[in-house]
Formats: sequence, structure tokens, C-alpha cells
Amino acid sequence: MNYETKRNVFEDALRALEEFGEQGSSWEMAYDDLSACYAAALPDDMPVIPKVVSEYIKDAKASHYELLDAMTKWTLDQPVFDWIHDNSDTFARAWLDGVWRVEGTGEFVTLEDEK
Repeated sequence: MNYETKRNVFEDALRALEEFGEQGSSWEMAYDDLSACYAAALPDDMPVIPKVVSEYIKDAKASHYELLDAMTKWTLDQPVFDWIHDNSDTFARAWLDGVWRVEGTGEFVTLEDEK
């Protein structure tokens, strides 16, 4: 899994542009490669969620929950339910995007990693 963010790819592009300028090469030579890297990169502003919520999302997705069910499940541990209630937009973004960072560890999680 590639853990580059869009910002990382942008910085790589700036370095490549500088190198190409020094070598007299054409920028177009690297455009396709950089475009592909940028498209595949993770968003810079991905949601940051607690580890327990991260685990819950993975489990709920594996159990084929719908978003509404996942956000309103009465069997949730109270701290998880409270966090989801207080951070519903962040939870929904993590759920829908399938990518987030774990609070405290900085770990990147993508649902692709779980397959």
C-alpha cells in the first residue's frame, strides 16, 4: 500500500521540475508518472479517529453494516458511541472514504489493507 499523501506527490513534482530544469530535460517526460502518483496518493486531510473507533469501523464493514446502522448501533461500547455521536462528520468521512489515520499512533488505515 502506498502511504504517500497528495502533498508528498506535489513536493516530488517540485523536486522533479527543478531537476529537469537543471538537466535541460522536458517536464512532459514526467507528467504522466506524476499524475498517476498524485491520483493514487492519500488525501492530506484524511480523518483522524481513535484506535477503538478504527477497529469498530473495520469490524462493522466486515459485518456489512450500513452507515446509519454503524452510527446508531445500540450495542456499541459507550465511549465508542459517544465519540461517533460527537464526531459524526469525521466518522462518516472515514466510513465513506475507507481511509483514516489513527489518533496517537499516526497509523494510516485503509480498508484495502483489510482485504
